[in-house]
Amino acid sequence: MERLERIGRIGLVLLGALLLGDAVGLMSLGLFNFGVILPTAIGAAFLLLGWRWPAVARWRAARRWRQRLWRAGWTAFGLWLVSVAVFFHTLHGEIVAAAPEAAAARATAAKSIVILGAGTPNCAASPTLAARLDAGLMLARQLPAAWVVVSGGEDFLRGCREADVMADYLLARGLAPIRLIREGRATSTDENLRFSRELLAQQGVPATEPVIVVTSDFHLMRAERIARKAGFTQVAGAAAPTPLYLRYNAWLREYFALISGRVLGEY
Repeated sequence: MERLERIGRIGLVLLGALLLGDAVGLMSLGLFNFGVILPTAIGAAFLLLGWRWPAVARWRAARRWRQRLWRAGWTAFGLWLVSVAVFFHTLHGEIVAAAPEAAAARATAAKSIVILGAGTPNCAASPTLAARLDAGLMLARQLPAAWVVVSGGEDFLRGCREADVMADYLLARGLAPIRLIREGRATSTDENLRFSRELLAQQGVPATEPVIVVTSDFHLMRAERIARKAGFTQVAGAAAPTPLYLRYNAWLREYFALISGRVLGEY
């Protein structure tokens, strides 16, 4: 028993250090979201538990209700981890099915491609946004008759609109200006899609026509649902890859965002 406890204690310390190291690295890049903060809290808790294991063991042994609470807490944590694993598996399947090539094959009659914004630090495309734009550009070349909508409002305290940064990126890589529609007011995914739908309608493209929504892989499931609520009736999602160093933190953030979106009626 003592050997098993020692192994468990070492495992907690190692796992806690790994989670904290990953979170600190992402924070140093300016990433602060729930997918980073939660692993930070879990990592710190694991390190503290590993360090204070004998004191915690004495605390548990002093009262029977404490032992029950201990078991219930670990059971709840284990069930939560299972739900996260199921979500990751489901999301991975959605991502594989929504590669840009697959999206173009499913929506050959698409009249529009909507690329969602993703942050423009220093008024330049972030790696995440660049991946979305590259995926959208590939689709635009495969569907030369489709409008391309770039959607994103002004970044907080940066004095530039995401839509303009996105447009400049695409134009510099050969997209014809006549195909480009800038939607520069949106501050949320819901607004991205509602305002894009309105601009497309002004160009004679009704919401009943097929549309391809380009976003990051972790954002795909929610964006497709929001697009349908925004009025688009035939939606094909195209998943831009997320860099490996932040992929699973982004997926974890999306786990909670999908739940909160359902509770708040976002889709």
